[in-house]
Amino acid sequence: MMRKWLGVGAVLVGVVAAWACGDAMREGEPLETQPVPPGGVTEGGGDAGGGEASADAGEAVPDAGTDGQGRTPAPDAGTEADAGTEADAGPPPEVPDGGSGNSRGVDLWPQEAVVDYTQRFGVGRPQGVAVDDDFNLWLLQGNRIGVIRSGQLQPTWASNIGQAGRGFTSTVICGGAGGRAYVGYYAKELVNPERASAGDPVYAEGDLDVVRLTAQGIELEEHLTRSFRRGKSGGLTWNPPGNTGLRNSNDWHFDEDRAVLGCAKVMRGRDQGDVYVSTNHGVTRIKGLDYNSHRHPTWFDERGHQHIGYSYAVGIAQDGDVLIGTDWTFGIVTPNADLGVWDWMDPKELNPMKVESSFLPEVNTLEEFDDWRAFQQTRDGRYYLASATYGLWELTLLSPKERAQKGTPVAGLPTPRLTSLAATDDGSLYIGTAGGGLWRLDKDKQLAPVPAVGGRTVLQLLYDPSTTPAMLHVLTDQGLTVLRGP
Repeated sequence: MMRKWLGVGAVLVGVVAAWACGDAMREGEPLETQPVPPGGVTEGGGDAGGGEASADAGEAVPDAGTDGQGRTPAPDAGTEADAGTEADAGPPPEVPDGGSGNSRGVDLWPQEAVVDYTQRFGVGRPQGVAVDDDFNLWLLQGNRIGVIRSGQLQPTWASNIGQAGRGFTSTVICGGAGGRAYVGYYAKELVNPERASAGDPVYAEGDLDVVRLTAQGIELEEHLTRSFRRGKSGGLTWNPPGNTGLRNSNDWHFDEDRAVLGCAKVMRGRDQGDVYVSTNHGVTRIKGLDYNSHRHPTWFDERGHQHIGYSYAVGIAQDGDVLIGTDWTFGIVTPNADLGVWDWMDPKELNPMKVESSFLPEVNTLEEFDDWRAFQQTRDGRYYLASATYGLWELTLLSPKERAQKGTPVAGLPTPRLTSLAATDDGSLYIGTAGGGLWRLDKDKQLAPVPAVGGRTVLQLLYDPSTTPAMLHVLTDQGLTVLRGP
């Protein structure tokens, strides 16, 4: 596969706050299991703080599979019968304006070990699912957002809310506080991500919408805009006001996080309720309606040019660490409790990294794509990385100072094309494949298919351990199945 590197910047060694970010573009057809092109056009730019743009950034080329305006066509939403009916959900409680939403609602979902939600609740074949703190089930399907309140029998749908109404393609959905969800969208990267005015309309493209349940149904709460960063003096810096969407928290002039590719919600522990979204440029942390952006693994070539890669993989480790996997590299960050310092790289003790920007030489050289799509840690402390091209790998950490870590392939899967992972409280690792269905690696490291779940391609695995029994939502090309008790 042809690979082309664009837009990079030279960085002085040791100047951590002044990153100059480049990225990668890869040509060829995207995998059908991915919401947006796996590389797209990534024309470089700079992280805030004065990153210098490269003179050899190259000429922008069209995205694979876009509509000619930089937008990836939305997936087929299916028929009304597939998607469920327009049902009155009744008046739900209003969502509070802030906070992480750590209070829980009541789980009124079926208790059977295996339930086909597409058949029982008419959820159709959505592209994404999420659960909020009141156990409401959120559904994403093209330009439509649906929700089934815990205890109800069918979804309520709303169309063309927020960015969907502006023609942007939805990518993922993630649960928040009770009655709240986050919906990610795709927007093409900018050739020059540095903007002079907070009123520049490009800031409102793509990124993340926050939606909520009201007495009238599903409504847009806001296009997420509230970026802040803890200043060196300890004060909190909000920058700037206005509808500027996701942009760098250390300098709002840089609009780099424009396509949301994945999300993970912290289900328990100190940071319960926090949401991490992975983008074309890094990982953004969210508390309620406030966010800090961003962190990313990276590497430099022999010319001093920095490469990042799209961050498709984001997961939460057993101890609350944030697991990040990109096209090239991966990293593990131990987050500080303070949202305002998430993007800080200096001092390193603030958000220490178990590995900063690593790769597995057993898979490829650093310069080659590894196509990481999921990153999880099982109950026994072992790490696993899933690739869209190279299968499942167990990661052994050698040293945080080493870029090359150790990878051991996990044999026995029917295909090396993987889409998702979920680590469950029984010690298992569930593995989503593209074409081979759902598989399980149990606590004794025995690998077997899960025949109770229909569908050949797994689109998403969503694990919620906060209820009893726990719930594993398995979204496939045939619909949604929920397993209870893993």
